[in-house]
Amino acid sequence: MSSTPRAGIIGTGFMGAVHSHAVRAAGSTISAVAASSRAAAEAATGRLGAMAAAESPEALIARDDVDVVHICTPNSTHADLARKAIAAGKAVICEKPLATRFEDASELTRLADQAGVVTAVPFVYRFYPAVREARDRILDGGAGRLWLLHGSYLQDWLAGADATNWRVDPKLGGGSRAFGDIGVHWCDLMEFTTGHRITRIMARTGRAYDKRETRGQLSAVATEDGATLLFDTDKGATGSLVVSQVSPGRKNRLWFSFDGTEASFSFNQESPDTLHIGRTDSTSSVPVGPQTLTTPGGRHYAKLPAGHPQGYQDSFNAFVADAYAAVRGQKPEGLPTFHDGLRAALLTEAVVTSAREESWIDLRVPDSPLESPMPSPALERTMQ
Repeated sequence: MSSTPRAGIIGTGFMGAVHSHAVRAAGSTISAVAASSRAAAEAATGRLGAMAAAESPEALIARDDVDVVHICTPNSTHADLARKAIAAGKAVICEKPLATRFEDASELTRLADQAGVVTAVPFVYRFYPAVREARDRILDGGAGRLWLLHGSYLQDWLAGADATNWRVDPKLGGGSRAFGDIGVHWCDLMEFTTGHRITRIMARTGRAYDKRETRGQLSAVATEDGATLLFDTDKGATGSLVVSQVSPGRKNRLWFSFDGTEASFSFNQESPDTLHIGRTDSTSSVPVGPQTLTTPGGRHYAKLPAGHPQGYQDSFNAFVADAYAAVRGQKPEGLPTFHDGLRAALLTEAVVTSAREESWIDLRVPDSPLESPMPSPALERTMQ
């Protein structure tokens, strides 16, 4: 491998473009791209800044000038492509979900650990400077004892019966859409920022539209437009989450409030340049910048002076930079790996099961997927 990891990107849509920007920002090159056809890959080479178009995803994985395989394809294809990349000894950055089935996510995590390859899953909201600042302060005791963890993740890109894409189809996107697509981001961010782990879930799912129009025809919808969750954590906190892809006017509003006995910490991804801290005697809005943030994590990821917001692409750039640092042998703190992708798959299974059975679901989580083959989700039902 060269001193600067070289990328191969499979999938040339929106997420492929986001990955390509991040690879170039990390100072690396995109050796090749692959798409649904050679012609589609060739059409995307200039737009993504790639040096070549691969004949197929398998041909890209086999190239000697590809050190890191980026998987940016529809969800149903992730497991097979990741399995092939691991077998080739390549580092793998796989879009979430890592797999549409818990069993596949467990297998991939185990295979990657056995092969010793670097893996990453883009839970990129970890890389906002305000989030790192909140995490450092919370883990240092600044909130006191956390007891209430709540928030929402709201979008409106499906706010209309004529709005659809492949994610609506469970054969391509998986059995959960709203939670599996964006709810897992919130849960990952909550667990990462607070150090708490969800141990018990009660979920309800719903749809704004039972049918959506595709090419002039109405088709039944099998995945959820939104979900509501109650949960408990291993450190004695309780929480709630509202997830929706059909909330008009909300473009990408990931919001949380983590409330402790001494202070609460709140963040809104649509206003990423501020961290809100509340106390009984004061409320402050801390602007994001290397001179205004005070913790090592916050300052490390704050690249611009306060008043110059860093957004989604900046956070994605920071995620890929850390992933590539791991490929070079470093150990960046907080890099989300396949283990975190497996955690998301477990939570998704719990939400789907809870909503279907109308029951609380207890999560029994082994310390490592290597402990057992984990042939089925480690879940227990508690009927109410």
